[in-house]
Amino acid sequence: MSLKVLVVDDTPDNIDILRRVVSTLDCTVLVATSGERALSLINKNPPDLVLLDVMMPGIDGFEVCTQLRQNPKTADLPIIFVTGRQDDISLGFSVGGNDYITKPINTDEVVARVKHQLERLSLLREMQALNNELEQKVRDRTAKLAVANQQLREEINERRYMQDRLRYLAEHDFVTRLYNRNALDAHIADTIEAFQLRSQPANFLQIDLDRFRLINESCGCIAGDELLKECGELIANCLTKDDFFARIGGDRFAIVSNRQSNQAAQSLAHLIYQQFSEFSFEWDERSFNVGVSIAIVPFNLDIYSFDQLLIMADEVMYLAKKEGGKAISTYNENTPLAVVNRTRINWALRLVDALKFDHFRIFVQKINSLKDNPLGLHEPIKMEALVRLYDASNDQILTPDQFMPSAERFHLTPSIDRWMIEHVCLFLHDHPSLHQQISSISINLSALTLGEPDLCEYIASVLKKYQLPAKLLVFEITETERFVNIESAANMLLDISHLGCQISIDDFGSGYASFNYLRELPFDQIKIDGVFIRDMEHIEANYEMVRSIVDIAAKLNKPVVAEFVERESIATLLKSIGVHWGQGYHFHRPELLTPACIERLSQIKEVV
Repeated sequence: MSLKVLVVDDTPDNIDILRRVVSTLDCTVLVATSGERALSLINKNPPDLVLLDVMMPGIDGFEVCTQLRQNPKTADLPIIFVTGRQDDISLGFSVGGNDYITKPINTDEVVARVKHQLERLSLLREMQALNNELEQKVRDRTAKLAVANQQLREEINERRYMQDRLRYLAEHDFVTRLYNRNALDAHIADTIEAFQLRSQPANFLQIDLDRFRLINESCGCIAGDELLKECGELIANCLTKDDFFARIGGDRFAIVSNRQSNQAAQSLAHLIYQQFSEFSFEWDERSFNVGVSIAIVPFNLDIYSFDQLLIMADEVMYLAKKEGGKAISTYNENTPLAVVNRTRINWALRLVDALKFDHFRIFVQKINSLKDNPLGLHEPIKMEALVRLYDASNDQILTPDQFMPSAERFHLTPSIDRWMIEHVCLFLHDHPSLHQQISSISINLSALTLGEPDLCEYIASVLKKYQLPAKLLVFEITETERFVNIESAANMLLDISHLGCQISIDDFGSGYASFNYLRELPFDQIKIDGVFIRDMEHIEANYEMVRSIVDIAAKLNKPVVAEFVERESIATLLKSIGVHWGQGYHFHRPELLTPACIERLSQIKEVV
């Protein structure tokens, strides 16, 4: 009898790919295109395995998983999340997911992960059958227990074996058979407790493979998996029974070493580095040298979590590369840079917590029309959404200049941008009566966010989830040298435009390749960098720059927004040269987004 696999996704292309691949495993494939439909099907006729998309209209994948785990009938149902975002993986595990498949979908990965879960399901059902059989036998043989003692002992041992096997699958990486991230997290918690109670020495080593992506992309994921296995074995041969070794994910491994000194940890790192310097990976008659970068973080009394260790290790590697690319680096809290390092790390941890517990706040600043309005008509308002961080310990609001450098340094800007998209749309959904008073809300997207392949899919899913017209959203793109692939950025912006959202080029004029962007990127409006606006009435070069941008925009039939309009004289000058919109303290100081705020702003007559 073939096993039933339910594919839950609202994207037909993804459904077709997953249906085709899973069918090759002799499974019956069922399909649901929404979370609600999936729950209905599962309640009527539970499948053996669920492949669950994260972002869907209505109930998303996380909520579906949560409801299934709360139902005793489906609490143990294997669930594999399908997602294109790294942040979704941790959240997926936290709500009860068993595994994940990354987008774009790789067929070999789907086969491997589905097989793994079906094997686990088979073992679980065997164990359940053994338990039921054993319980029945115990009831039947109570009177003959002495005679059947040996047989029962064997059956109990078999059940224990099955339990041990399930525990092994839960704690080990299915590619390398090393401990996985969950097991490492638990071990680190024990190590931190031991260090705080007895000051027992310990070191955390993070090992990154330097050429994994090249091999994985050029030779395929099967070669990538084989490389991970060989590298895991190479590292394991350098360790003792007291070293805890795990694969964190991707091309990263980690060791928790209980060796008696930091020098011993250094020696271990040098031994691993030496082994890799003599190692080459052979595949399809090709040979690859594989290097490693190793960060060492000694445990101390200030360390309290796995996340903190990962951020500290990342900081060590970042500084090493900045200083010329040292292969082995140690976190040293006694150096002159230690205070700076600790500050950056603490900020990163605060931002991680802010994302988990919604400590961010949305402020808005009105964008004022500079056109004549002799009748004083009230038009729908344009505004920009600005992210702020709430500091609960001091009951104050922090501005981006205080936390964004750390967000950029530790690659948290995509998560913050998505938080803003989600919560701006949530606000609009919760207050539909305000839609007629709002023309658009602008949201900034960083270059890192724009580089995420599933960004457009995410925006579309949020708009569906909250049933909002796309025209309410304007995405502001800051020109930056990080747009290393201008063609890819242009394609992503075009896809977002096709949803019905607008694109604005932010901080125009002072960036990496301003006028090239006008030719290469699709956009609906230009926002001139405030550095040219502030003193344009006194600095002729600034005035001429602004006027030139306005002339070019006029020829392209695109409206222009001026930032940092702080005086009436500046607003008057901008209006005289044809700037359409102004934004700055002269018109409105940013304030917390609330229904009352929107009501008040919509009643203010726009006067230059």
